[in-house]
Amino acid sequence: MTNPYTNRQTDSGTFSFDSRQQILQDMSAREVDLLVIGGGITGAGIALDAASRGLRVALVEMQDFAAGTSSRSTKLVHGGLRYLKQFEIGVVAEVGKERAIVYENGPHVTTPEWMLLPLYAGGTFGKFSTSIGLRVYDFLAGVKKGERRSMLSARETSKREPLLKKDGMKGGGYYVEYRTDDARLTIEVMKKAREYGALAVNYARVDSLTYDANGHLTGANIRDVLSGATYEVSAAKVVNATGPWVDELRQLDGSKSGKTLRLTKGVHLVFDQSRFPLRQAVYFDTPDGRMVFAIPRAGKAYFGTTDTNYKGEIDRPVATKEDRAYLLEAANFMFPDLRLMSADIESSWAGLRPLIHQEGKDPSEISRRDEIFHSPSGLISIAGGKLTGYRKMAETVVDDVVKLLAEGGSKAGATAGISLTKEMRISGGDVGGSANYERYVEERKAAGVSQGFPAPDAEAIARFYGSNADAVFSIASDDNDLAWAERHDLTLRIAAELRYAMDGEMAAKPQDFLVRRTGWMFFDMASVKKWSGKIVAAMAEQAGWTEKQAAAYAEEIDRLALDAVEA
Repeated sequence: MTNPYTNRQTDSGTFSFDSRQQILQDMSAREVDLLVIGGGITGAGIALDAASRGLRVALVEMQDFAAGTSSRSTKLVHGGLRYLKQFEIGVVAEVGKERAIVYENGPHVTTPEWMLLPLYAGGTFGKFSTSIGLRVYDFLAGVKKGERRSMLSARETSKREPLLKKDGMKGGGYYVEYRTDDARLTIEVMKKAREYGALAVNYARVDSLTYDANGHLTGANIRDVLSGATYEVSAAKVVNATGPWVDELRQLDGSKSGKTLRLTKGVHLVFDQSRFPLRQAVYFDTPDGRMVFAIPRAGKAYFGTTDTNYKGEIDRPVATKEDRAYLLEAANFMFPDLRLMSADIESSWAGLRPLIHQEGKDPSEISRRDEIFHSPSGLISIAGGKLTGYRKMAETVVDDVVKLLAEGGSKAGATAGISLTKEMRISGGDVGGSANYERYVEERKAAGVSQGFPAPDAEAIARFYGSNADAVFSIASDDNDLAWAERHDLTLRIAAELRYAMDGEMAAKPQDFLVRRTGWMFFDMASVKKWSGKIVAAMAEQAGWTEKQAAAYAEEIDRLALDAVEA
């Protein structure tokens, strides 16, 4: 790939699990213009924006990409209707427009989802105020004509979702949100950054920061968590995009002062459609005034979220008995005929929101605005914000970086241009635009069938991987890969997706595949139970793990599954 600003070929080398050591060596070989610490959606967006402007970029993530908040959200690229209620007009306008950009640049990971907002006597939303609010929302968010809101009668509302309680129903609002796979969105953005030459590695932890004699930040000492090897990375600028860990890195820098983070926890529960046969995505207010979502997805229905202050371990938030009880009560309040119980929960996840502390406000009232902090050493920290606004946040951060580089006399800073990401297709997104997506899926489905995949699997792969589907299908033409699949008793589809995750998406552990590359841990626990042992064995053969290592990774899967299904 040729960089448009430098007219040079970028190093779009491999992004495989076994290229990690080489990438770490490359990033330590000479100074980079920008070191990004944090591999969630914000860090991935910054890496892509910066690399596509011609900067030499390194990114390190101490866990797997998207292992924190970016795989534990409500999985909506939404316009933030709730923020209109809080009069955050700027947030609504910006993220509303950004969600359409995210969709167009990656229709394989984002899709429009009609949302039903039922209205009840005595509820938070009145029919007139909701109608006006949704109209304002459509205007601020720049909603296209075919997706603008409509108001429904009580009969129409109940017809769209028969499970809703009937008592007191006055009608409903009907509008469009966008559903996404947050972890896959992050991975696809990261892969695109790699195409532009960004040096990105997971399981690479910052052990310490480095400084010159004047106390100016010059880089970081990085430890490969998997091998134990250490590397010193020199960087002209360093961005802290670690989400819930932002204050920890600021503490390491000695600059945690002034504004700080306030972490809140959001929990979601997953049910099988046989127990929760939800037809329609619903957004409603609970008796205590909170807003929650119920969303159908792939034969499941998921429900959430909570919003409570969090003081526990940042790297392992879980749904407690109290969280589950609260959500079950809320679900049974709105869908009373279901009588859902704890035993009906198939899976769950808990994520942390890294919000900027605002004294005296309840968690659900805190602004979701992002903010950039500059420390005396030169560390640049980005905090707050929403998944939907990741691209614009990244653009703002990189504008700041480029300005600082230019002021410091950097040639890279002087030659870097404006952001290109507004109309840039992310990895897998080259499908001819959202309008052509369904046609593209049919074309690639036929290609997959011709290579030996059953038609449902071929369609699922084409839909899930977009323009990367052919790379997934290619396993069918490799005798070694077919023999590997047969040795471990893997289906052709599972073998193909696993091989692609390892070779094309840097899946280094079984949990990377089961949780973030496929989402099975949240939405297909039956497949986790059935296939995880075979997947561990297949990956062990490819990676050369010892029996002890393989056993440790298998235990990780067991622990994660236990966290998901038990309080």
